[in-house]
Amino acid sequence: MLVLFETAAGFAIFKVLDEQKLQQVDSLWKEFETPEKANKIVKLKHFEKFQDTTEALAAATAMVEGKLGKSLKKVLKKVVAKEAHEQLAITDAKLGGVIKEKLSLSCVHSPAVAELMRGIRNQMEGLITGLPAREISAMSLGLAHSLSRYKLKFSPDKVDTMIVQAISLLDDLDKELNNYIMRCREWYGWHFPELGKIITDNLAYCKSVRKIGDRTNVASMELSDILPEDIEAEVKLAAEISMGTEVSEEDIANIMHLCDQVIEITEYRTQLYDYLKNRMMAIAPNLTVMVGELVGARLISHAGSLLNLAKHPASTVQILGAEKALFRALKTRRDTPKYGLIYHASLVGQTTAKNKGKISRMLAAKSALAIRYDALGEDTNAEMGVENRAKLEARLRYLEEKGIRRISGSGKALARADKYQHKSDVKVYDPSGDSTLPTVSKKRKIEEVEEGEEEEKPVEAKAKKVKREAPTEEGAETETPKKKKKKEKKAEEESKQEEEERAISPAEKMTKKKKKEKKRAAEEEPKEEEEEAPVSPAEETTEKKKKKKKKVKEDE
Repeated sequence: MLVLFETAAGFAIFKVLDEQKLQQVDSLWKEFETPEKANKIVKLKHFEKFQDTTEALAAATAMVEGKLGKSLKKVLKKVVAKEAHEQLAITDAKLGGVIKEKLSLSCVHSPAVAELMRGIRNQMEGLITGLPAREISAMSLGLAHSLSRYKLKFSPDKVDTMIVQAISLLDDLDKELNNYIMRCREWYGWHFPELGKIITDNLAYCKSVRKIGDRTNVASMELSDILPEDIEAEVKLAAEISMGTEVSEEDIANIMHLCDQVIEITEYRTQLYDYLKNRMMAIAPNLTVMVGELVGARLISHAGSLLNLAKHPASTVQILGAEKALFRALKTRRDTPKYGLIYHASLVGQTTAKNKGKISRMLAAKSALAIRYDALGEDTNAEMGVENRAKLEARLRYLEEKGIRRISGSGKALARADKYQHKSDVKVYDPSGDSTLPTVSKKRKIEEVEEGEEEEKPVEAKAKKVKREAPTEEGAETETPKKKKKKEKKAEEESKQEEEERAISPAEKMTKKKKKEKKRAAEEEPKEEEEEAPVSPAEETTEKKKKKKKKVKEDE
């Protein structure tokens, strides 16, 4: 019987010398107490050593998955095939089935074989010659690490902790740089205040201060390598008429030392940014294409790792970084935030305020897919990120154009600007406001106007009847002169009343017109005959006076 034994260094094939002792499973361990006893039971026939860790990893993964690796197949063909009549003892029954199928070798797996393997493992150093203990332990450790990385699909290039540390350091550097530059501008501003207004760039300011020192040196100093010609001329002119105070050489030396610190930190920041950009393209290329290096790194840093970020849904990715605002909104029952760290992405920044919420939602959805592809996918290309970004840009253009086209009315046509036409409303002077008499309510006015209209018609009819009847009566009978006078006076009174009724104010005329228009539009039922309107108290007094005069004349 042959025994196949796997080690971290290679494959070993032993020959069992005494097969009868394998039947005593419970006492088999006693035969492997010492190397001498173990050599009496099994003997090393062949040892195939691995060339490197990669080969060892390939062989180990093949055996774990129950497959026949190249190196194992080579060993079995080389050694075991010569003694095909003998059985092969193995640890994995699944692997035995594969060997039997491909190489037609009879394989054995039993409790006795498992106990035999345990004994060989205990006395491995004595049984396998030419392998020191230190080398075996080193190879075992290396293979264990490689196998665990393979099982977790872990790559040393995809260490996202470097990104978390780099983005945190970058933020700290920005804060420190701002503090240093503010201190430098304020400090040197006592000596040369005009320089801070002329040079706005912080790095150029610090380099200029480092080169100038005392402002009296500006006239003989060349700053063309730092500043443009027009700004250089402006600096030289300002130095001659500067309002700054005089400072000692020791103060200038400290300011220049501070400028050195600012320049060094700025250079290190640019170097760190390049490093972060490269790491992001190596670890999360699709996420970098979608939202940029800084935003992607901040998302990973906020989640803790790329794998943790991949577990978040798109809705969480959208508001990641705005947790405080979210819980405040939930507590006060107001609108929840639409975006968090993703707000600083270029796609969200270039949209109008109206569409920022929509774009941030779509960008978060596509970014969630990109994060999962980067964290769990085997490929390291950015094709998916480029495709999704192109779709988002097309959608953004559509949303922006939709807002412009909607004004014109037709969906396809572009908006057109209509000609401006000025419409002026001519207001007519209302003389009704000039009256000092107490105003009457609108309802009363309308009632009076309606009664006046009804009164006009019967009066006119009576006047006509009088005119028509007048000639007939004259022709028929000769009336007395007193009766004629009375008739003439009555006709005069009636004509006066008609004139008074006609002389109505313009405001009342307008109300009459409006009433007529309303009646025509509504097409109401024909009017019912109404009683004549009562005469106003002023008219009643005049009529009474006239009647008294008539009576007096008649009596006379």
